[in-house]
This record gives sequence, structure tokens and C-alpha cells, in this order.
Amino acid sequence: MDRRPGLSVRLKLTLSYAGFLMLAGGLLLAVVWVFLLRNSRSGAFVPNLSGLLRIFDSAAFGPRVFGSVAAAVMAFLLVFGLVGGWILAGRMLAPLTRITEATRMATNGSLSHRIRLPGRGDEFRELADAFDTMLAQLEAHVAEQRRFGANASHELRTPLAISKALLDVARTDPNCATGELVDRLHAVNTRAVDLTEALLLLSRADRRTFPREPVDLSLLAEEATETLLPLAEKRSLTIATSGDIAPATGSRALLLQVTTNLVHNAIVHNLSEKGTVWVTTSVHPQTVAITVENTGEKLTRELVSTLAEPFQRGTERMHNDHAGVGLGLAIVTTITQAHDGTLTLTPRPDGGLRVTVELPAAPGPSGRMV
Repeated sequence: MDRRPGLSVRLKLTLSYAGFLMLAGGLLLAVVWVFLLRNSRSGAFVPNLSGLLRIFDSAAFGPRVFGSVAAAVMAFLLVFGLVGGWILAGRMLAPLTRITEATRMATNGSLSHRIRLPGRGDEFRELADAFDTMLAQLEAHVAEQRRFGANASHELRTPLAISKALLDVARTDPNCATGELVDRLHAVNTRAVDLTEALLLLSRADRRTFPREPVDLSLLAEEATETLLPLAEKRSLTIATSGDIAPATGSRALLLQVTTNLVHNAIVHNLSEKGTVWVTTSVHPQTVAITVENTGEKLTRELVSTLAEPFQRGTERMHNDHAGVGLGLAIVTTITQAHDGTLTLTPRPDGGLRVTVELPAAPGPSGRMV
């Protein structure tokens, strides 16, 4: 916004201090004139001020002398107020200067700088602490976005490079089997399309531009389980669903994507034989939750803490038909946060993973949480 130049805050505070000091001095002199000088001339008695009244009663101290003294006092107060006010305003506004310098540095791209304003808490220090917290969050967000962009570029470049290599081989080899080439190109293209759709879904959920409606998490769990049951049977896995009706509010399509991603991950990252997936819904005083557990390899807490990051696929990068694009839990995290929920990942003691998505419960007919 374009603004016309004006007085600085320091100068305004200085003028305010000086003006207030001048006003106080003028009022004090007026009190002296009204209550002391006039009363002394009229012979009125003022307790404990007899010596001062004798001075006022002398012939040498008349209105003209009082006016000269008053003018000198007011001039002194003006100079003292301006100098003192300028110094005091500078000391008071010093924290604001540091905050302004940090803001300029952040505008120029330096998000690692922190104000760290010393001293006891006051309004300026609360502002500085809030600004430091904002800078830390921005720095972490920018770093995450850069890492995500680099990973997405790498993931998108891989299928394109494979397609180019396949086409180069087909062009140089006249005896290349066309059917096999088409199948491999189709698989690679499908992977690229899935990755692109996952990125778009991630962006849409992050913007929170979706309609909200009543959703029952137990129904979503049943639908996701039925959809992925053929994949589970193909891998000789057992899926067990249980729990209560869990009403929430949000986008049915996005929450179904959350449930589907969780069940899909639990199937893919499981034991090679006789594995199990448990899908459970539960109701709490203020929230509802869906929990997906699976058997599998033992995971450390350090590894589990990174699984929700984009393009993380557990203990190793998988490249089979059902490995996904590495955005499953990242999408779950974004959609959950967009619904004001929480995502908790916990390694199971016997191996595998427990993932819980907790969302605010939908209000009942009376407006109370169910």
C-alpha cells in the first residue's frame, strides 16, 4: 500500500512527552499564580507556606517578574521534554527496531535469523517471540516444500526416462515385440498418471477448498475394505473390520481417500504370508477415530516418524505393481490436517504399524458432540 510520508513514531512520542510536560508545567504555574500569588496579595493565610508567601508579597516580585520566570521555566521544560522524550522514546522503541530489521531480513529471504529479544515479558517481547515462532514455521515449511519439489521432480522424471529408454530401444531394434513394449509403456504411464493425480489431490486438500457434509467413518472403512479385498486375497492376507458408528464432518471423497490409503498401505507393507490387517473405528467424548493396524516387519520409532513425509516407503523403496507413488501417508496427513484432525503412527511391538486418524466428532441434533 502506498502511503504518504509522515512523522516517525519516535518523533511523535517525543512531541507527546514534551507536550505533556509543558502542559503539566503550565498547570503548575497557573496553580502558583492563582492560589499562591493572589492569595498572598489579598492577605489570605496558606498553611506551611509563609516563607514562600513573603517572597511573593515583596514588591520586587510582581506579575511581570512572575511572567518572565514562568516563560523561562516553560522554555526549560520544553527543552528538557524534547531531549528527555527523544532519549526515552528511543529506548522504548529499540525492540521495535530489532523486529523491523528481522522483518526486512525475512523479506529478503533470510528465514534463519531470530530476534531473541532479551529481558522480561512485555508487549514488544511477546511480539518478538511470536515473530520468531512464525519464522521457524516458515523456515520449516519452505524446507519441506523444497524437499517435496525435489522429490516430486525425481519421481516424475523416472517414468519419463523409462519411457524414453523404451522408445529408443524400440526405434533401434526392428525385432522388438510391440505388445511387450506397449504393456511396459502402459505401466510406466499409469504410474506417472497416478503420481500426478496424487499431487493434485494433495494440493486440493491443502487448500481446504472442499464441501463439508456428515460422514460415517465406519461406512468408509467398510467401503475401502471391500474395494481392496481382492488385493488382500491375492497376497493371502486377512482383513478384519470392527468398531462403532463414528460420525464426523468433512469431505466424503477425501476421507474415503484417507481410509483407502491406510488400508492399501497396510496390505502392501505386510508379511508375505498369513498377514493380517485390522480396521477399527471408535468414538470418544469430543472426537471419532479410525485405526488401521497391520502385521509386518518390526519398525523403529525413528523410521516411523519419517513415514508421513512425501515419497517415503518404509524400510526400502518398493517398485512393484502396488507400491504406490510414495504419497499415501503424506496425503493422509494433509487431508487429516485439513479436517482439523490428528494423525498418529505407532510401531507395533510384534511388528507392523498402527495408524490412527482422529477427527472432531460431528455435532448431534442439539449441537452437542456425539
